[in-house]
Amino acid sequence: MTPAPEADKFVRGLGLLDSTMLVAGSMIGSGVFIVSADIARLVGSSGWLLVVWAVTGVLTIIAALTYGELAAMMPRAGGQYVYLREAYGPLWGFLYGWTLFLIIQTGTIAAVSVAFARFLGVLTPVISPTNWIVSPITLSRNYAVSLSMQQLVAILVIVFLTIVNTRGLQLGKLIQNVFTSAKTLSLLALIVLGVFIGRNADALAANFTNLWTPGVVSPIKSDLSFVASVSATGGALGMLIAVCVAQVGSLFSADAWNNVTFTAGEVRDPRRNLPLSLALGTGLVIGLYLLANLAYLCVLPLEKIQHAADDRVGTAAMAVMFGATGGAIMAVAIMISTFGCCNGLILAGARVYYAMAQDGLFFRSTGRLNARHVPAMALVLQGVWTALLVLPRTRLRDPITNAPVRDSAGVEQYGNLYGMLLDYVVFAVLIFYVLTIAGVFVLRRTRPQAERPYRAFGYPLLPAFYIVAATVILLVLAVYRTQTSWPGLLLVLAGVPIYFLWRKSRPA
Repeated sequence: MTPAPEADKFVRGLGLLDSTMLVAGSMIGSGVFIVSADIARLVGSSGWLLVVWAVTGVLTIIAALTYGELAAMMPRAGGQYVYLREAYGPLWGFLYGWTLFLIIQTGTIAAVSVAFARFLGVLTPVISPTNWIVSPITLSRNYAVSLSMQQLVAILVIVFLTIVNTRGLQLGKLIQNVFTSAKTLSLLALIVLGVFIGRNADALAANFTNLWTPGVVSPIKSDLSFVASVSATGGALGMLIAVCVAQVGSLFSADAWNNVTFTAGEVRDPRRNLPLSLALGTGLVIGLYLLANLAYLCVLPLEKIQHAADDRVGTAAMAVMFGATGGAIMAVAIMISTFGCCNGLILAGARVYYAMAQDGLFFRSTGRLNARHVPAMALVLQGVWTALLVLPRTRLRDPITNAPVRDSAGVEQYGNLYGMLLDYVVFAVLIFYVLTIAGVFVLRRTRPQAERPYRAFGYPLLPAFYIVAATVILLVLAVYRTQTSWPGLLLVLAGVPIYFLWRKSRPA
C-alpha cells in the first residue's frame, strides 16, 4: 500500500514492476525496427550486425549495473543530474540538465511522437508529412517552419501525454505499464514469427554461410580532409571503426534506460528497487533487441536489410511473412511502442528540471509540485518546448550541387530540425555516461563512508571497461563524424555562461 504523502512531497508509488516497466518502456521506441539497415550497410555481414547490437548490450548493461550503486546511494529526484552534481559540482549537473532540456529529452520525445504520427499515417493516409495545414515558410537558406497533419498529430500526442502526467503518478504509470507490456509482447511476437515461422532457406543461406565476411559496405568518410576514408572491408581497423560508428544507431535505440533514476523520489524502497529495475529492464530489452535482429536475419537476406524501404526493416520482415497486411501490423506495433516510449520520457524528464529548480538552477515554478504531487509546471514547460521542436524544418540539399532536394513532382523536400540536433548530442550523451560512471570512482574516494546498499557489479573492472570502450567510440566519432560530434559538444558548453548567469540572478 502506498503511504499517504506529505504536502509538497512526491508519492512513492512506483514498485519494482513499475520501475522495470519504466526502464524498458523508455528504451523501446522505433529504433530497433529501423536502425539495423544503416548498421548492416556499415558492417556488411550478418555476424557483425549482431556484434554491433551485442556491444551495445554489454555497454548498456554494464552502465546500468554501475548506475545502480549511485541510484541506491542517492535515491533522490533528478537521478543522473544529482550524481554529476555530487561527484563534480553543480556546474556539471547543470550542464547535463541543460542539455537534457534543450534537446536530449525534448528532442527524443519530438522524434518519437513524429514516428508515432508517421506510422499512423500508414493506416490513415490523410496524416501525411506533406498534407499542409501551414505550408513551409522559409526562414533562411537552410531552415523553414511548417505545420503538416503529421506534425499536428505529433504535437497532440505530446499535449495529451503531458496533461495525463499532470494528473498524478498513478495514471502515468498505468499507461506506461499497459503500453510497455503490449510492445514487449509485440516484439516477442515478431521474434517468434521470424525465427520459427517466417524463416526461409534463402535468407538463412545468404546470412549464415559467410557469417563474418563483409560484402557490400558503405564507406566511412571522415569530415577531416587529412583522414582517409575506411570501410568494414579494410581489415581489423576498418571493422573496428565501422562497429564504433554503427553504435550511433544502436546506442540511441537502447538509450533512456537511465530515466528511471530521474523518478527516484517516487520509487518505493529505492535502495533495492532502483538497482534491480535497472538490471532487469536493460537485460530484458537488450535480449529482445538481439533476438529481433536474429529474426530479421532469418527472414531477410542481408542485402534486403541494407536496402529496406525508408530503412523500415521490421516492416520489410513482416511484409515477407504476411504480404501487404504485414505493413499494417507493423505500423500498429510501432505506434504502441512509440506511444508508450513517449509517455515514459515525458513522465521522467520533468523530474530533472524539478531537481534543478530546487537548486536554484532552473525556473522557480518548475520546482513546485501540484496538488497531485507531480511537477506540473516542469511537465508543461517540457511539453511546450518539445512541441516547438516539432515545427522547424531543415531544407534538404544535394551534397554535390547544394541545390534544394526535390521529389519527382518537383516539390521541395524537408528534414526535421530535432533530427539534426539529436545527431549532434549523441556524442554529448556518451560523454555524460562516461563522466557519470567515472563518478563512481570519484565518490568511492571522496565519500568512502557513504552508505552503499548496492555496490557496482564487477567494480572496478567492468566500470573501467565501459569508460575505455566508450572513450574509444567517442574518439572514432570525433574523427569520422566530426560535423555531428563537435556541434554537440558546443551545445553542452553553451550552458556554461547560462549557468553563471543563473547563479548570478539567484537570490542570496
